[in-house]
Amino acid sequence: MIEIKNLTKKFGQNLVLDNISFSVKKGEILGFLGPNGAGKSTTMKIITSFWSQTSGQALVDGFDTVRDSLLARKKIGYLPETVPLYEDMRVFEYLKFIAEIRGLSKSEVKNRIKEVILICGLSKVLRQPIEELSKGFRQRVGLAQAIMHRPDILILDEPTTGLDPNQIAEIRDLIKTIGREKTVIFSTHILSEVSATCDRVIIINNGRIVGQGSPAELMKKSGGVEVIYVKIKGLKDEVEKKLKEMENVIKVEIKDKEAEDIYGYEIEPASGVDLREYLSLTVMKNNWSILEFKKISASLENVFRELTK
Repeated sequence: MIEIKNLTKKFGQNLVLDNISFSVKKGEILGFLGPNGAGKSTTMKIITSFWSQTSGQALVDGFDTVRDSLLARKKIGYLPETVPLYEDMRVFEYLKFIAEIRGLSKSEVKNRIKEVILICGLSKVLRQPIEELSKGFRQRVGLAQAIMHRPDILILDEPTTGLDPNQIAEIRDLIKTIGREKTVIFSTHILSEVSATCDRVIIINNGRIVGQGSPAELMKKSGGVEVIYVKIKGLKDEVEKKLKEMENVIKVEIKDKEAEDIYGYEIEPASGVDLREYLSLTVMKNNWSILEFKKISASLENVFRELTK
């Protein structure tokens, strides 16, 4: 559905995108990650024909976003980071306006608005002025306008920015529901949302793609390892020394302190090694007490930090 080929974007002498290439398949939900200023929004604006590239090509369902801009834009529903709403309009009035400017026929407008209201959960606020809506409902209205014309592709730039945890969960579920039928690209800083929502992830940093794949593939490629966190009561220097001397231990790091003789340690084992038995024997031999013990799997957050540092 989307093909990005050697895309480069400069603003004067400032290189924002540096020869990036990727594709998005039909029906795929792609998470687009990167620090502020990495080039995420610039890429999205080029795909939506809002900006043109300095060089390279962006294709939307085979249509060039510069040469065939109008045809490409018909395929896309776009929700920018700052939702462009007419705040003096009521919700129903705004949706009717969007349906009309999107070219829906008079006979189609009413039924499509009903469908969008149901999909986006807007029935409670239809008669309210947009300026009175919460941030969560504003995002819902923004999504409603983006899907009004039944686009094949949705481009969502930071759709959960500024939302509380309940609102984030609602928007995430909404994106997953919409994503069953459409191709979706969305950027976010909430990495747990990516793991819960996306089929595939692209990480961009300084205008270049530094990682891509499923969340599991990214963690594997980046050498993500499972570590053990253990909180031990015992003399810090002695505990740290003995833990480092254990067989099959790669690294020991002090993570936190509860009291003068109670510290939390993160232990990285050798690949494929289960340290629990070794650790239990070491603790018993030295008469320490274990106050907390857990395995910590490699996370997408660790991968993100590693690839963008």
